Amino acid sequence: MRYGFGCDHAGIDFKELLVRELEGAGHEVVDMGTFTRERTDFPIYANKVAQAVSEGTLDLGVLVCGTGLGMAVAASRYPGIRAVAVSDCFSARMARRHTDANILCLGARVLGEGAALEVLRAWLSAEFEGGRYEQRLQMMRGGYKGTSLEAAGS
Repeated sequence: MRYGFGCDHAGIDFKELLVRELEGAGHEVVDMGTFTRERTDFPIYANKVAQAVSEGTLDLGVLVCGTGLGMAVAASRYPGIRAVAVSDCFSARMARRHTDANILCLGARVLGEGAALEVLRAWLSAEFEGGRYEQRLQMMRGGYKGTSLEAAGS
């Protein structure tokens, strides 16, 4: 697995911590910046990581900004990207299990370092369950022609 990482100035310390965590576990990491604490704009890095995941050159991505919210919005514009901003382990696991989230967005001003590591580990340890959740992914992609209301006869 190849993991892409990106952050703005608010997330650089977390990004470095998370990159070390994955590299220490033997994973391949592509760090797409930023590399300084100078103020910068989060969409630059969200776009880099999301484009690479969307094109398949990276398997999964992790983005860090102050809240994780802006990164999730910016990254989700790309085809096939399901970016989620989460701050707890349960949501991280469910994001992978039920929506096959392929980009995790974290808030450096929301989480402590220990919590960020736990959320990352929870997200990485979960796998997409498929089944009814695959049908829901198809609905989100626009490839499913029915709706739950139509199926119920409403």
